[in-house]
Amino acid sequence: MKLIDCVQRTAERLESARVAFGHGTTNAFDEAAWLVLWRLGLPLDTLDDLADRMLSAGEQAAVRALVDERITSRRPAAYLTGEAWLHGVPFFADERAIVPRSLIAEPLLEGTLESLLGGEPGHVLDLCTGNGSLAVLAALAWPEARVLGTDLSAEALELARRNVARHELTDRIALRRGDGLAALRRSESFDLVLCNPPYVNTTSMSTLPPEFRAEPALSLAGGDDGMDFVRPLLAGIAAHLQPEGALVLEIGHERDHFAAAFPALEPLWLSTSAGDEQVLMLTRGQLVASAAHQAASR
Repeated sequence: MKLIDCVQRTAERLESARVAFGHGTTNAFDEAAWLVLWRLGLPLDTLDDLADRMLSAGEQAAVRALVDERITSRRPAAYLTGEAWLHGVPFFADERAIVPRSLIAEPLLEGTLESLLGGEPGHVLDLCTGNGSLAVLAALAWPEARVLGTDLSAEALELARRNVARHELTDRIALRRGDGLAALRRSESFDLVLCNPPYVNTTSMSTLPPEFRAEPALSLAGGDDGMDFVRPLLAGIAAHLQPEGALVLEIGHERDHFAAAFPALEPLWLSTSAGDEQVLMLTRGQLVASAAHQAASR
């Protein structure tokens, strides 16, 4: 069997089994190519060049076994391979943290955030850092920046340390355990705060496919309206922002719940491949004014 035929057959199996995608791939063919090439120890960008390569019986059996595990376990492919990519940057991945896929990476790497801030941020906070992917991308994008990544999960931070070391950034990225803003020292302030928090509302959590339920619920579940983490964040983050600083927040499909929870806020919605309603930006001035408005209305 040729490599390309193995990939196509694997894609058909994944489609028939109705596995869920969204952890680095969005369709059966791309996931099949990932699994097949990884199992064979081949670079993931060589499918076109090696399409006609003949697979031995042993190689075919090894691929079938991996695909069997993907289908029966419903674990994300990244947990099976131990690795995931976010905009071409590789990261170690396992069940200690969600698979890296934050949409914040897009405006970060495209230069949008730098443009809105009026220059490169010198001090960046990655709140809810998980496996450290956004912290790493920020450090790679802004070579002079110092980055702090925080997370409540000690296990996720262990994984983040591996990724920081992998990219040789231990001199510029610090990692710290803590619950939201409680992880910060009173005197700390940042030019930019990145946050991909747990924001999935309770109803949506109950209907997630098994692949998403395989990830830590701590990193996904945001309470009845998805805003349990976001409320204290918006109430207190201004104290940790420089005068011209800003918060970039991912809220997924929870825009309606965000608007209901914070009707006085008018954030800047950032364009991403998933649309213009999943990632927002708030300046320190907006956050201070909102807090004052809420205090006056009590």
